[in-house]
Amino acid sequence: MKAKIVVVDDHAILRDGLKALLNNHSEFEVIGEAGNGRDAIRVVNELEPDVLVTDISMPLTNGTDAVRALKKRHPNLRVVTLTIHAAERHVRAALESGTDAYVLKDDSSADLIQAVRHALRGKKFLSAGIANRVVQGYLDRSGESSVVGDTLTHRERETLKLIAEGLKNKEIASHLSVSVKTVEKHRANLMKKLDLHNGAALTAYAFENGLITRE
Repeated sequence: MKAKIVVVDDHAILRDGLKALLNNHSEFEVIGEAGNGRDAIRVVNELEPDVLVTDISMPLTNGTDAVRALKKRHPNLRVVTLTIHAAERHVRAALESGTDAYVLKDDSSADLIQAVRHALRGKKFLSAGIANRVVQGYLDRSGESSVVGDTLTHRERETLKLIAEGLKNKEIASHLSVSVKTVEKHRANLMKKLDLHNGAALTAYAFENGLITRE
């Protein structure tokens, strides 16, 4: 039987390329796609694929948070993260969320196919490009600045992402179904924890840590 795959990326052209690549292998069948993390959760819940191939930085809900939510409901779902983010902190966050394989977008198509096959067999996989960076990161450990996932709560990360997307406190409160005062508290906590002093600095931090892309 063919392995059923859902492809998630916020760039339609890339999704089309991934679908063509994966469907070209008789063992795979792409049965669905999505352009953001929120739709990814909906599509996976509806279609129940064997494998999810997803980016990290996407609108609405990022890939890491989407994977974390989906793994709770679908523990047997295999996840391949395909992204531009090569920093060790992104790899660690993805693996901790439940990712089975991690591939860079500038790796070869053969790496992606190998990642999907490894994931289906229940094995962890890092492409050669990312494995070298991770190993070097351990060797050259020099006290990186704090990682979003290490310093912030899940709700604070959600708030940070929405601030970076340009939403006002009232809009964020509505989106998260909390009070404006709660949003103001999250914003104050973010600035204190990250030693940042305005919304522009928070937005820049979100970009730099892969919570949102400039597109």
